[in-house]
Amino acid sequence: MASVNTNYGAMVALQQLNQTNSALETTQSRINTGLKVASAKDNGAIFAIAQGMRSDVAGFGVVKESLDRVSSTVDVAIAAGEAVSDLLVDMKEKALGAADASLTAAQRSAFNEDFTALRDQIATIVSNAEFNGVNLINNSTAGVNALASADGSSTITIADEAIGLSGSIVTLTSTAQLDTVTNASAAVGTIETSLNNLNQALARLGTASKSLSVHSDFVTKLSDVTEKGIGNLVDADLAKESAKLQALQTKQQLGVQALSIANSSAGIALSFFR
Repeated sequence: MASVNTNYGAMVALQQLNQTNSALETTQSRINTGLKVASAKDNGAIFAIAQGMRSDVAGFGVVKESLDRVSSTVDVAIAAGEAVSDLLVDMKEKALGAADASLTAAQRSAFNEDFTALRDQIATIVSNAEFNGVNLINNSTAGVNALASADGSSTITIADEAIGLSGSIVTLTSTAQLDTVTNASAAVGTIETSLNNLNQALARLGTASKSLSVHSDFVTKLSDVTEKGIGNLVDADLAKESAKLQALQTKQQLGVQALSIANSSAGIALSFFR
């Protein structure tokens, strides 16, 4: 039945065309953004999960920066400790030479001058072994903490290693002299003990540096895996969307034609009066 009041066919065609246009808009948005879930209205649950994972990725970046800073601090401490170890080896050589009872006073004095210069250099190295305001070998801090988790609930603590003179590691005093055979002989034993202590301290710092490096690599991998997971949740399949776009464009053109045909059906009623 033809009617000039109601064109049901045109209404159906228009509904179909509107659906096609809506689907086409969605597909074009996915192609433009590369995302199938670009906002909460696309998929509220997936968007919330992805946002939480993005927060973790941002946190991993901060953790990596913290680990890098502390790792640099430890590396400076290790470099300084190794320099002090070399100085102690040289000082032991001077002390052994000065312990020779056959030396003249002038000869022992020459050894002593070299010895005291090396001794004072230890203090200089220890006081300057600082990175980012932190010195791990001058007994100025209990240690330093590095973030280990994205939520800040876990940390890695690196303990201070006080290797300055007159300490528990380097027991040689800041006034040690080789002015006599007795003092020179005593210095040899003190330096040997200090070297053993220092080697253990360096081993602890080396282990700490390794643990920071290992955890930094782990955080990097964890961040990469999390980013991949986000992509799996929200990224669009562009090949699929491209094929869908072509199909919808064809469907849109057909819908326009169908609507045009449906709208022209009312003109049939006029032919009845000719």
